[in-house]
Amino acid sequence: MEEQIKKYALENAIKFNGKANPGAVIGSVIKDNPIVKNDLPALQKKALAIVKEINSLSLDEQKKQLESMAPELLEKKKFKKKDIFGSFKAEGDVVTAFPPEPSKYPHIGHAKALLINYEYAKRNNGKFILRFEDTNPKLAKEEFYKIHLDNYEWLGIKPDKIDYASDYMDKFYEFALKVIQSDEAYMCTCTQKQVHNSRMKGKACSCRNRSPEQNLSLWRDMSRKEEESIILRLKIDLKHKNSTMRDPTIFRIIKEPHVRLGTDYVVWPNYDFENAIMDGVEGVTYRFRSKEFEMRNELQRYIQKLLGFKETSIYEFARFNLEGVESSGRKIRDLIADEKLLGWDDPSLTTLVALKRRGFLPQAIKQFVLSTGITKADSTLTWDDLIIHNKRLLDSKCNRYFFIVEPVRITIAGAPNQKVSLKLHPDNPKKGLRILNAKSDFYITKKDYKSLKENELYRLMDCLNFKKKKNSFVFNSLDYESYKKIGDKIIHWLPVSDDLITVEVLMPDKKIIKGLAEPLVKQLKEGTVIQFERFGFCKLEQNTPEKLSFIYTHK
Repeated sequence: MEEQIKKYALENAIKFNGKANPGAVIGSVIKDNPIVKNDLPALQKKALAIVKEINSLSLDEQKKQLESMAPELLEKKKFKKKDIFGSFKAEGDVVTAFPPEPSKYPHIGHAKALLINYEYAKRNNGKFILRFEDTNPKLAKEEFYKIHLDNYEWLGIKPDKIDYASDYMDKFYEFALKVIQSDEAYMCTCTQKQVHNSRMKGKACSCRNRSPEQNLSLWRDMSRKEEESIILRLKIDLKHKNSTMRDPTIFRIIKEPHVRLGTDYVVWPNYDFENAIMDGVEGVTYRFRSKEFEMRNELQRYIQKLLGFKETSIYEFARFNLEGVESSGRKIRDLIADEKLLGWDDPSLTTLVALKRRGFLPQAIKQFVLSTGITKADSTLTWDDLIIHNKRLLDSKCNRYFFIVEPVRITIAGAPNQKVSLKLHPDNPKKGLRILNAKSDFYITKKDYKSLKENELYRLMDCLNFKKKKNSFVFNSLDYESYKKIGDKIIHWLPVSDDLITVEVLMPDKKIIKGLAEPLVKQLKEGTVIQFERFGFCKLEQNTPEKLSFIYTHK
């Protein structure tokens, strides 16, 4: 098993600039020999140790070892990059759109639909429209318009046009008159319960027999009615197999001020009527959207045909669920109100503001959502699936620093005074060094302190080797080779000094981790993502004289 792990760790490291990913290595080993899944903890433990060893080697050394061990894995294979749009051939002009409702903060699911439509337009030299579907004044809020625009700009989206459905109210009314006059729609004064029952039983109500003239009169008088007392319904087929087609409502009364239009309108189009018309008016030729709208596809194409628009080609894909993460806007609002979430940017969420706050990169989000493909097969993903894309980007750019959680002070008898030079980045010497003045007193983590055993050899990273002797600690040597032969564990450390920095890290579960960091972190700018060695990637949120406040990005 160890030989297999090493072989695949070397292969994976070479593929990704010297840094193997344990998860990918474990997957390759299991694929070769599924029986090892019977003792997964042992496999994981060995893989982590071997990957750590492989990642400490230079890329040249990795290649040499793989060449002697499994040269066939070094052979260059011609891989054809999978095209997410391979089965979607564009014909004619390509115009795509993404239509968010400004009723909540966008999350990673929105990002998928947004990026797929944007990418398809750009790859086909087409046009991309960002459209706010804001014809429900109860839900549209000014803050949501702004946060959508800000978040999409952060993702690198540059729409060819930004549209607002609420700007087309007169156009919606124009088409309402058209369907009434052609006897394709009727005014219904039934209660909600009566409408529901007639649709379920497939039986028409008496309202369906009204003449176009009667319907026009009621339409013109609609704005003076009370909410829910009258609606406009399309006249289609109450026995249709698709329940969405059973005389659907296309206009209703909502007497609430609109954030953009005030009280100018009280009669508002329903989603399907608005969406079909907007696609037609804007000339949208292709739309990619999640399959929750699949039942509505037939109705929207019906409306487009009825009103003389060219039908938009619609492709649905499955929503992906991130395991254990809430995405419902209504539920998130309730959790915020109950103070169970810190806000829309709570680190446990996958809203784009939360991911940005944590230190996820736009490119990583793009790579992740596009990697999930355009398929109708439902899938549940984990944080690790997203993290792997972000980690590879952060690994190459983030400086490293020491951070001691729950520091315990130890004295190492006989330790020499020394200036310890540590690389800011292990693979990028141009980033420079950080210098720590070490004497005989050190801080190590409480966890490391508790793990120290009698007479075992330990190493303070890039500093010195020492042993535990009864209740004290004794200097052994400086060189790494001595440790390498019989050493038990390498631990990180800080010298006891007055210039150490107090640090707090907000974790995804809202727990706050406290500790000390090396002085150089004080120079960091807010918003910088770094790696605290043996702890994880963290983003600096606040730099004050008293402390530095970080938010945990991921391992």
